[in-house]
Amino acid sequence: MNTPMGNNPLLDFSGLPRFAEFKPEFVTPAIDQLLSDARAAVEQAVAVGTPAEWAAFVAPLDDANEKLGRAWGQVSHLHSVMDSPALREVYNVNLQKITVYYAELGQNEALFTKFKALKAGAGFAALSDARRKIVDNELRDFRLGGAELPADKKARFMQVQEALAQLSAKFEENLLDATNDFALYVDDAARLAGVPDDVLSMMKTAAEADGKTGWKITLHMPSYLPVMQYAGDRALREQVYRAYVTRASEFPTATSPEGKWDNTPLIASILKLRREAAELLGFASYAQVSLAAKMADTPSDVLKFLDELAVRARPYAEKDYAELKAFARDELGLTDLQAWDTTYVSEKLSVARYSFSDQEVKQYFPEPRVLAGLFRLIETLYGLHVREDQAPVWHPDVKFYTLTDHAGQRVGQFYLDLYARASKRGGAWMDDVITRRRTADGIQTPVAYLNCNFSGPVGGKPALFTHDEVITLFHETGHGLHHLLTRIEELGVSGINGVEWDAVELPSQFMENFCWEWDVLKHMTAHVDTGAPLPRELFDRMLAAKNFQSGLQTLRQIEFASFDMHLHDDFDPSGPRTALDLIDDIRKQVAVVIPPAYNRFPNNFSHIFAGGYAAGYYSYKWAEVLSADAYALFEDEAEGYGGVLNPEVGHRFWSEILAQGGARPALESFKAFRGREPTLDALLRHNGMA
Repeated sequence: MNTPMGNNPLLDFSGLPRFAEFKPEFVTPAIDQLLSDARAAVEQAVAVGTPAEWAAFVAPLDDANEKLGRAWGQVSHLHSVMDSPALREVYNVNLQKITVYYAELGQNEALFTKFKALKAGAGFAALSDARRKIVDNELRDFRLGGAELPADKKARFMQVQEALAQLSAKFEENLLDATNDFALYVDDAARLAGVPDDVLSMMKTAAEADGKTGWKITLHMPSYLPVMQYAGDRALREQVYRAYVTRASEFPTATSPEGKWDNTPLIASILKLRREAAELLGFASYAQVSLAAKMADTPSDVLKFLDELAVRARPYAEKDYAELKAFARDELGLTDLQAWDTTYVSEKLSVARYSFSDQEVKQYFPEPRVLAGLFRLIETLYGLHVREDQAPVWHPDVKFYTLTDHAGQRVGQFYLDLYARASKRGGAWMDDVITRRRTADGIQTPVAYLNCNFSGPVGGKPALFTHDEVITLFHETGHGLHHLLTRIEELGVSGINGVEWDAVELPSQFMENFCWEWDVLKHMTAHVDTGAPLPRELFDRMLAAKNFQSGLQTLRQIEFASFDMHLHDDFDPSGPRTALDLIDDIRKQVAVVIPPAYNRFPNNFSHIFAGGYAAGYYSYKWAEVLSADAYALFEDEAEGYGGVLNPEVGHRFWSEILAQGGARPALESFKAFRGREPTLDALLRHNGMA
């Protein structure tokens, strides 16, 4: 279908995206136009005389690439949150074009030469710190993009990049399709004994929507997790667990007896292509390529860090598991604790030890109160005001907010998409819509997407969040603030742009700490039925339970991070061993809990096969060291101030870390805030492993 270009909302950059008008048929003409414009800007930049000035050379490139990025960002976002056959088709067609363009850009020798001349020229020293950092980043990225390769290797490198983009998209689509494929309809209420009433209401509504009686169980987290946590029917838990951990694998499903969503061959292909790309660039492994733009120097440095943390955590994990097995045996009569029992038994043990359940706590966290408490924290720490606002959205559940300073000036805006649905990929994430920069019209204020997968409102009541979900919301808001509160005005290092990947989790994990502060929680709780705030004695029990099984949780993260790093460093993707063999070996060395042989975790590890975390999953723990140590300054100053909600320290965190974006190395920003190098001490203390 031909679409008039003048009416194409993807070509309108005057303000917020026009989601209400979006149609899949707009995508191809818009992307073709923007790619043509971007290629023309590249030709123009190459034609500029040497030494090129910033305004004549870099700025026009930025303008063209920003428009392409903003338009494609909308398409990519909708593919993640409102997937449909028509959108998926145009997404995949245009993904190939986008991948080719950026691969060409990364290999453009003439541009590379221009940037080298800019670096070597007399005017380089007069550039701002941010602009000098952009030039250095560009030179690094040209080398990593294959700009120095001979023509034949350049062509092959581009083919590899195209293939990897398509394989990653297919991996995510397979996982979504396999997740959506499972539906278990239960007519016998006794089988669901223990599952909370609000979850049962959601399941009944889901069954009715399909024209069925009883209750519908799916593999989406708001349905899957309560079954694993509360359902007393062990056979039901095993059935649902098996379906969950074999998603997108060779095992047949009801509608896919031939395993059509199997990610196993995709994993093998992705790993081979990543290794080939690394070798074309002269690196021994893909892990070395990945770390070239991160804080950590070498794969061995990362593995040493993970090993040191594992040694500290292992005694706690062994104690956690011994207690779990003893409780299962002595209190529940389970002598053979299995993977589908651990979440259920953990919940029972937690209730027995701390006298509360997640379900009890959840009643105190209705969505409106949680959001009010979150926004109050932002106001207290940074002196900013959050108000609900109006904008075109992609789904009726999506909310939109504007962030202003005390003078009423707009600082940034964000979309909040909280609930799970079949058209939305799993997990929680932040993404950028518009990035702060200075243009001819003044400062362009930043905009972000915050996405979660929580249960929506049921039975006329507001959505209720578990405390873990509150933590997830704070985490994604931390990413959002990193993007929105930047003071940098150059696109390449503004907000989260240019921040080393293993430091990008610092602001998000930092925000999680406030979910354990009474001064924060007392303002964000109200029982859904009575309106009563969270009782202090219940909070104290939650606090006592904070590090419940932290040893096991830490080892689990180390298991995933070690698997990821070895997979991309010393694993031979062309050898006889598979990714599954590797994770089995890692578990023997690291894990305390070994899952059943049919577990296919690699097949749904989208962080590393479809996200940006390949050879970077360790970043969560690496950045947690930084975030815990940063938060410790609030704790250190608390006594003199009267609590951790100290605006003075908050503004220091803003100015030295959030505001800086990627304009200087993350370690420099951390030291400017903390006054010293980071240490492990606060992380171990926060996890009860000091």
